[in-house]
Amino acid sequence: MTTLPLLRAAGAVLALSLLPPAAPAADGPRILVSFSRQARAEPVTGRVYVAVSRDAGKPPIEEADVTGVPLFGHDVTALAPGQAAAIDADDAGAPLTSLRQLPAGDYWMQPFVNVYTEFRRADGHTVWLHMDQWEGQDWKHSPGNLYGKPVKVHYDPASPEPLHLVADRAIPPIPFPKDTPYVKRFRIRSKLLSAWWGHPIYLGATVLLPRGYDRHPDVRYPVIYEQGHFSTAAPFGFERRDSPFRAFWLDPAKKARVIAVTLQHPSPYYDDSYAVNSANEGPYDDAIQQELLPEIARRFRTIEQPWARILTGGSTGGWIAVAQQLFHPAFYGGSFALCPDALDFRHHQVVNIYDDANAYWIDKGWMKVERVDMRQPDGNIKAMMKDENWYELAVGDHDRSGGQWDIWEAAFGPVGADGYPQRLWDKRTGVIDHAVAAYWKQHFDLRHLLETHWSTLGPQVADKLHIYVGDMDTYNLNMGVRAMDAFLKSARDPAFAGTVTYQPMAPHCWGPRGDVLYGTMTGFIEEHAPKDAPTNWIY
Repeated sequence: MTTLPLLRAAGAVLALSLLPPAAPAADGPRILVSFSRQARAEPVTGRVYVAVSRDAGKPPIEEADVTGVPLFGHDVTALAPGQAAAIDADDAGAPLTSLRQLPAGDYWMQPFVNVYTEFRRADGHTVWLHMDQWEGQDWKHSPGNLYGKPVKVHYDPASPEPLHLVADRAIPPIPFPKDTPYVKRFRIRSKLLSAWWGHPIYLGATVLLPRGYDRHPDVRYPVIYEQGHFSTAAPFGFERRDSPFRAFWLDPAKKARVIAVTLQHPSPYYDDSYAVNSANEGPYDDAIQQELLPEIARRFRTIEQPWARILTGGSTGGWIAVAQQLFHPAFYGGSFALCPDALDFRHHQVVNIYDDANAYWIDKGWMKVERVDMRQPDGNIKAMMKDENWYELAVGDHDRSGGQWDIWEAAFGPVGADGYPQRLWDKRTGVIDHAVAAYWKQHFDLRHLLETHWSTLGPQVADKLHIYVGDMDTYNLNMGVRAMDAFLKSARDPAFAGTVTYQPMAPHCWGPRGDVLYGTMTGFIEEHAPKDAPTNWIY
């Protein structure tokens, strides 16, 4: 990642004589943001930011977060180099919701420009979103985005003269990691997704080969697909030199040998697509199944049988591991999901999207009680629901923040009239749209789908689902697991034969790791392999 350097000169010049005249003064405070031609010669459609810190310890942009330093954003269209865009009191901010709330004083401020790309989609909609540059929708470090050094300023909300900040640097490209004897990587252009988005879209894989792969050219191997957030790192933390798993993987002692794979499928909305066919994201599931997995099979010696394909992952990856098993019950042989995102939208973290009126507050008549977003195992609160949602709104409207709540709307929800995802709830007020909730239920509520189709899905997955969660999950994801568990325990014809495991007082993301998880999964593969299946992958 690129580190944004600090400018520590207290007397840094803010006003640039080359800037065009600012727009007529608006009511309230304003901060003007521009970018230099040296940073980018073409106009920008995207979003400009200013982040504000009281000290020079870190670049303010790096400190902006759900409970971090103030961040304010403003959308721009065809903003030319040297032209200033005004962030004013009407623009969204977090944790301060408006510049009006920023007291007069001395601050370190930093400008930033998030560059959007135009997508003329096959569904007839044209949208502007940030195109992933293989950084995993991390706007703070995305190649081609622009930033300026932090500068020390005196800010006075009552002053009629706005501050001027300039983004004069571009984040450089990220080199594609080099292969090693055990770790191989590749990217492919997806024909399906590129046609749908009207723009080149890429999929990728990082493949961890077993010890002895080259010395056993006639051996084919089962595959473990580790699902999760975007990363080009090897599965199971293999490339970390201090990782116990590396020594385990390379141990010459006889054991089951498999190929482990992580998939890269960042979308213009998030660092991964949730691996679903989505009204807003397009046919990611189809592209993974029809393009990416066959390419892995073509390049590497995989056993192309269901018993030899195992899913695992945590959090986002935990949800994908369960969903892929249900959406492709005959293709995968088992799913070992850790701390999955909401398996039942009656527990979308702490919100029942079908019955609750508001995602942020519970109306008690004489008072409103705030809903919790993140907690510690001892019960102390880290952030409230409104906090993370308002931070996402400051980063980008129309679900363009690259944040967690926004991707759920993009992946699970219908398309709005403007081509962007239709909101599950009003981002400012938290008021829930139950028509959108009904769409979520019919398409992506995994407990509902499994219960509704148990007569056909049950015989295919009854012993394939294995779920792990801490019972004090940081994001309250244990409740969705419990709702799924309650159904599975009641299921008949067939009865559920998998496992659901809880760990008391454990936070996000509890579950077996490394060699323990590996041993559980490979043991499952051996147990479920047909009698005539090859066994030469155990050496």
